[in-house]
Amino acid sequence: MTFGRSGAASVVLNVGGARYSLSRELLKDFPLRRVSRLHGCRSERDVLEVCDDYDRERNEYFFDRHSEAFGFILLYVRGHGKLRFAPRMCELSFYNEMIYWGLEGAHLEYCCQRRLDDRMSDTYTFYTAEEPGTLGRDEARSGGAEAAPSRRWLERMRRTFEEPTSSLAAQILASVSVVFVIVSMVVLCASTLPDWRAAAADNRSLDDRSRIIEAICIGWFTAECIVRFIVSKNKCEFVKRPLNIIDLLAITPYYISVLMTVFTGENSQLQRAGVTLRVLRMMRIFWVIKLARHFIGLQTLGLTLKRCYREMVMLLVFICVAMAIFSALSQLLEHGLDLETSNKDFASIPAACWWVIISMTTVGYGDMYPITVPGRILGGVCVVSGIVLLALPITFIYHSFVQCYHELKFRSARYSRSLSAEFLN
Repeated sequence: MTFGRSGAASVVLNVGGARYSLSRELLKDFPLRRVSRLHGCRSERDVLEVCDDYDRERNEYFFDRHSEAFGFILLYVRGHGKLRFAPRMCELSFYNEMIYWGLEGAHLEYCCQRRLDDRMSDTYTFYTAEEPGTLGRDEARSGGAEAAPSRRWLERMRRTFEEPTSSLAAQILASVSVVFVIVSMVVLCASTLPDWRAAAADNRSLDDRSRIIEAICIGWFTAECIVRFIVSKNKCEFVKRPLNIIDLLAITPYYISVLMTVFTGENSQLQRAGVTLRVLRMMRIFWVIKLARHFIGLQTLGLTLKRCYREMVMLLVFICVAMAIFSALSQLLEHGLDLETSNKDFASIPAACWWVIISMTTVGYGDMYPITVPGRILGGVCVVSGIVLLALPITFIYHSFVQCYHELKFRSARYSRSLSAEFLN
């Protein structure tokens, strides 16, 4: 840490009037993300982006936050107890303090997590990692009267392309993008119809018009992606975002297929190239995932899968273990014990795995089924086990889904309020 009083071996954190002294070495790897950010501050401006005030003479950093809540959080990160809500304090307010200091709801005890989920469900409120007030102060410090008009323009462009509810122009842009996605999906689905292919073979202009529509849609998607990349704050972070990766996967196959068509010809004798072209064209189905940028439901699903990957892996492990056990037993009972009256559908364990998975998920296509009495008893046990195993992680996934939905709903409502203010002005 290069900023601060020279020679001082420790720093003082003043949180709502309560002072805490920390050594510089401890500050570097402190579990609270906001506190550890102080170690990398190299100027007073960087410090004021992290805390609310700074006293250079005392080497004291002031945070205008709830002192009692910080005391509970500090005890938790130092390993002196479990994180629970502070007495006589609102659950949402305490969670707001957790988010500010860099903790998440998963750090709370399970009983407190349930209280928080219930409170969020009742109030339809979620506090994001950056509070609106904090964000406004940071922008005021970093910009203020000194902010360049070009920087403000880039920020407005970024919000227009990234947040569909941030302004009237953003809503219009999002609506146009959704129309292009729907048109491209309709053209892609229609091109697979036998009547469409027959009509395109007889009428060359129909095929040309579909190609023109497809090229216009791709041009819009490409321009939109390029503009969002240009106005983004962090180019590396932009490339790593899942929705941007999906945009790239949706756009790239078109250009690859065009290049392959140019070099190999549309009616090429290379069968492998022909298959590759068909695969690339079908990969344009990724366009439909672009709708996640404009609909909260799809965003909630993606965010839930991201946060519940441990539960999803646990669910997958449950299914794989049960599938291995029941497939081996069903193959033995249906085929391995009596070779003369054996069930040919269960000739191998991999073949029995298909029956196990459709039975555990209670789909039951009926394409294969046990014929022996022990096999049918095993089938009943397999179905009941599937219901139980699939239901175990659902509670965790449900709570995470509710939390993600309220978070995105609150974020959308916040930008909708700014849209209403802009419309009235």
